[in-house]
Amino acid sequence: MLWQIALPTAGAICLLYYGAVSIRLRRWDSTFARFWLVAGVLCSALWGLFHTYPDMAGSPLWRLLWIPAAVFAAVELRITGGMVSTEEKGIPYLIVLGAQVKGKKITDSLRRRLKRSAAYLSENPETKVIVSGGQGPGEHIPEAEAMAAYLIGRGIESSRILLEDKSKSTEENLLFSARYLPDKTVRVGIVSNNFHMYRACRYARRIGYKNVRRIPAGCSPLLFMNYMVREFFAVCRLWLP
Repeated sequence: MLWQIALPTAGAICLLYYGAVSIRLRRWDSTFARFWLVAGVLCSALWGLFHTYPDMAGSPLWRLLWIPAAVFAAVELRITGGMVSTEEKGIPYLIVLGAQVKGKKITDSLRRRLKRSAAYLSENPETKVIVSGGQGPGEHIPEAEAMAAYLIGRGIESSRILLEDKSKSTEENLLFSARYLPDKTVRVGIVSNNFHMYRACRYARRIGYKNVRRIPAGCSPLLFMNYMVREFFAVCRLWLP
């Protein structure tokens, strides 16, 4: 039967991926990485249960699993569609969404956003940039301050950089950054990692931005699947009333 191959294979893949993600992040207790550990253990447990009680594997109730699978696929398609760039030349303002800073050190995801922003700003000298992110646990300075320092180090004039250093979430990034804009009808380029763009732009539209352009940055290839599954839950939370 299919479960005899699928369940142990899926369990092994999840456990191996958990190990790879943990090594990449240099920690074994990363919040979402534990999803893969739980998923691997669950698949292995189901295989053991079905092996012991094979009649359970044939129960029509398991067909209901197609419902969450279909929901997952639909959400992932929306996230994937949001990765398509709508970048244009001469956008008056960029908003770079913050991400974790370790002490004062820029992390990989944030560095990719900033490199993407620096390239655009170098090619469009009239564009201003709002770097958005407050100070969270384990951060010695606000994310916005670390982001500004990075851009200045890449040759972007400080006069073009506006700091929004109070926000604690994606929604607050965009809500508080709007205060630095002439109005919400001005063209704005939102810069974030590719997997995050759909949710960021949904928040922007909810807040009232009228003229948004997507400028996606990449992410670690190894962590891409981890981020995509994590984003599924974040988007579902966004859709809930």
